[in-house]
Amino acid sequence: MVPRIRSYPCPMTDNYSFLEPIDSPEALKWAEKWSEVTVDKLPEAPRTALRDRLLEALNTDDRIPYVSRRGETLYNFWRDAAHPRGLWRTTTLESYLTGEPTWKVLIDVDALAEAEDENWVWKGAHVRAPEYDRALVKLSRGGADATVIREFDLATATFVDTDPFIVEEAKTDVSWLDRDTLLIGTDTGEGSLTTSGYPARVRTWKRGTELVDAPLFFTGEREDVAVGAWVDPTPGWERTFVSRAVDFYNSREFVEVDGELTFIDVPDDCDVVVRRQWIFINPRTEFAGIPAGGLGVMEFEAFLAGQREFQPVFTPTASTSLQGLSTTENHLLLTLLDDVSTSIVVVDIHDPTGPQRTLAVPEHTTAHIVATAALDGDEIWVQAATFTQPGTLLRGDLSDSLELTEVRRSPLQWNNAGLDTRQHWATSADGTKIPYFISGRFGEEPKPTLVHAYGGFEVSLTPGHSPTRGIAWLEKGYLFVEANLRGGGEFGPQWHSQAVKKNRRKVWEDHQAVLEDIVARGYATPELIAIRGGSNGGLLTSGALTQYPEAFGAAVVQVPLTDMLRYHTWSAGASWMAEYGNPEDPEERAVIETYSPLHNVESANKRPYPPALVTTSTRDDRVHPAHARLFAQALLDAGQPVDYYENTEGGHAGAADNEQVAHMESLIYTWIEKSLGLISTDEG
Repeated sequence: MVPRIRSYPCPMTDNYSFLEPIDSPEALKWAEKWSEVTVDKLPEAPRTALRDRLLEALNTDDRIPYVSRRGETLYNFWRDAAHPRGLWRTTTLESYLTGEPTWKVLIDVDALAEAEDENWVWKGAHVRAPEYDRALVKLSRGGADATVIREFDLATATFVDTDPFIVEEAKTDVSWLDRDTLLIGTDTGEGSLTTSGYPARVRTWKRGTELVDAPLFFTGEREDVAVGAWVDPTPGWERTFVSRAVDFYNSREFVEVDGELTFIDVPDDCDVVVRRQWIFINPRTEFAGIPAGGLGVMEFEAFLAGQREFQPVFTPTASTSLQGLSTTENHLLLTLLDDVSTSIVVVDIHDPTGPQRTLAVPEHTTAHIVATAALDGDEIWVQAATFTQPGTLLRGDLSDSLELTEVRRSPLQWNNAGLDTRQHWATSADGTKIPYFISGRFGEEPKPTLVHAYGGFEVSLTPGHSPTRGIAWLEKGYLFVEANLRGGGEFGPQWHSQAVKKNRRKVWEDHQAVLEDIVARGYATPELIAIRGGSNGGLLTSGALTQYPEAFGAAVVQVPLTDMLRYHTWSAGASWMAEYGNPEDPEERAVIETYSPLHNVESANKRPYPPALVTTSTRDDRVHPAHARLFAQALLDAGQPVDYYENTEGGHAGAADNEQVAHMESLIYTWIEKSLGLISTDEG
């Protein structure tokens, strides 16, 4: 049964504003009670068995320990059953290649958390280069985006205790200028943050001085998304840069020349990368002869002198797009998509318009560059995987050849016998062809099908391996779909720009078209389809629930945006107005009102919805948990079938460690099976 309002420990009225403060006692009690009800409604034996198996898979020692190079040292962050919060550790290449490396532990996050009675979650470390002697370690409380930063001595493997750099919890941007100086943007009081909650100023902070007294290096506008500065430490090409993000897709870049900041004069929607003597541009709209989504290059000094004679390095086509640019000491690596299949092209950085060669990656896999170290040679690390085959870690040295050597292979932890992947194209409402991948054991009869999609922020979804999805879903003979909706970046910036602001509805039109195509091809019936999405994907699934609920049988809505009339006033929401539009603009608001999920919930008597599971994290300081809370309550009040779960930790990822991941995934997959009628409440 759906829990009614009277099931909760606090009295409810039509005013649910108490759910908006993140840590209000009323809201936390409300969330705790409903979360308990949600778990209690699920069959315990299947959920517990699945949780234990997922945790074993996530913690297995046979996983690939991915590494990044800093000088002669390889760094890795590792979680397992004995170290759920993780170890930051190092080894040598020689040791790593033996398959049984000897690790030196730098930081044991579990021991640190216990010693300091803090719920630390690892958020990475910024190592000073090319000296590799100090690091700025980032630690989050409970998985939030905001972090505490501490200086760490890599030689002694201890935190610095003499005049250390320490930054209190904030959304901080920081870079080493030299051993005793940082370029830092963080919360230093009034005016230091943008309306999105990110740094609006950069300071030059000297060791041993107070941060609030550090002189200003650069100041942006309060309405900007964020301001940041960094140093390129390449020997002989040392430069300091500043970026002022005007909105999510537009920024203004500056470079320090002779002690003064000089504007890099390109359109705001043009991405800029400076490497050695070159400036590379990747425009979202045509600029200087380089088409939207292309890559152009010219000498940086000539550019600063006023010339604009860019030469093409990559020119997109209707099916190909540039997904990433990486560098080694002597090479560029272009990651490309062609109809959502990857390839990696190698270019000599000393002759970037010269011959291009394709890296030899395994066929029929999605390959991406895991790590390079441009200050330390031409080594590359590449991962290759598919929906049905686990990842393989490959290593190469481009100074020798384009050949890659397999270094590690992830274990296959589920039965993939007979599984295959197909690509199809659905036709959206305006005639646009929308690709999607479907994986599983295909047969004559419709099967339970889980559809995942995102459709936003120029994020490309490519085939990848997930042991949790394999164990919890594919192994059971069910089908899985990854849909490449507009709003993503699979076909370049125009694929994204077609579906922003006042054209946002195209994302749902694409999604609905995919769901209908799955049914038309006989893979599933609407009653056997579950949809899942998180963050912007949570907006997608919550909007699908209110717009075309007849097209599927269950919806998982994770860390979602749902109140699109106020999203820009909560947490980091103001930074996303370039994607969704400004609710204060009458024309844009009129469009947003038509799809804002929270404001379009209908009564079950008028239009019944399929079951929904809404999840969030109390520690999500990116998408405010009130989006999930209010939407779940609105569904409940409308008499719609809804369950709710709020994790007290985890940040925007929804889970802070492997145990929480296993818990959340077992809850979600068990809920899907129950909601689609694949298992009963009494099972087990």
